[in-house]
Amino acid sequence: MSKLPNLPDIIEVRPDERFDEARLAEYLRGKLPGAEGELAVRQFGGGKANLTYQLRFSSGADYVLRRPPLGPIAPSAHDMAREYRVLSVLHRAFAFAPRSWLYCEDPAVIGAPFQVMTRCQGIVVREHLPAQYAHDPSAPRKMSRALVDALAAFHTVDYAALGLSQLGKPAGFIQRQVEGWQRRWQRARLDDDPQVDWIYRWLSSRLPKSSACSLVHNDPKLDNTMFAADDAGRVVAILDWDMCTLGDPLSDLGALLTYWTQPDDPPGVRAIAMMPAGEHGFLNRDELVQRYASSSGSEINDIRFYHVLGIFRLLVILQQIYIRYVRGQTQDRRFASLGDAVAALTHWALKIASD
Repeated sequence: MSKLPNLPDIIEVRPDERFDEARLAEYLRGKLPGAEGELAVRQFGGGKANLTYQLRFSSGADYVLRRPPLGPIAPSAHDMAREYRVLSVLHRAFAFAPRSWLYCEDPAVIGAPFQVMTRCQGIVVREHLPAQYAHDPSAPRKMSRALVDALAAFHTVDYAALGLSQLGKPAGFIQRQVEGWQRRWQRARLDDDPQVDWIYRWLSSRLPKSSACSLVHNDPKLDNTMFAADDAGRVVAILDWDMCTLGDPLSDLGALLTYWTQPDDPPGVRAIAMMPAGEHGFLNRDELVQRYASSSGSEINDIRFYHVLGIFRLLVILQQIYIRYVRGQTQDRRFASLGDAVAALTHWALKIASD
């Protein structure tokens, strides 16, 4: 299985993902502090779903624009209105949430709804340890602890005080997750797959009887976390909030375990790792769970269920991206091998569920 290539953080805008920059500049003028003068647009190359762009004005103002991916998307997915709703207030109570300044629902401006947020400065760790941390052998453990502690702190945010009580429906959250991702799978699959159907039935038969309620990020992982360039143990920002809702905080922990790679993982899982996959000294998944339990004061029950749910979600997400590539709705060659990635995740979920 080929590994998705590691791209530089900022690249020239891909040809099929360009838009009318002059029209955008005219729309933003007067709506954002410093949105004056010439606008230069470049693209963040690391993301695999939403499209993210750097907006730099000649005035010196620097912002990030996020929009949904090209082609048809699943209902409620890649929700820029939701991301704006969350990030326009969350920064008041959670220091690692970038502020969102503006939401535009008019597709005439760039071809899709979008939101514009503060540009944060720091290091995002993807498939390789960055040079900035090479001198510190303890950096991976520092990052591991800082990320888990930030997630635990996020789950304590008083969402009602921020006006986010209507962001989701906590009752029945996990069951809706299982059913919703199964529906998305049915829409995105190329063929019948009895193994994925088995995973769905396994999850459906083991729904937790009760759960806590908090804000849920829904996509926590190492490459959605930005660290200080001079300190791997200090989080600067948590990114990608378009799936944020109210629900069971352990679903976030299960998602983090899904994205977290360790040296004894199956080869197919290591091949699609979204973080450094070798012997780098990161906490292992059991240590992450212990750290979260200690930091949050929570009792962790049946983490295996939440881990399998996280893998199920991820394989559906990758299938949704892959089907857009197969149908010619995006020309991004990074997506050509995602069918293999979906198969590897399916086998991994089966193994964990069967252990």
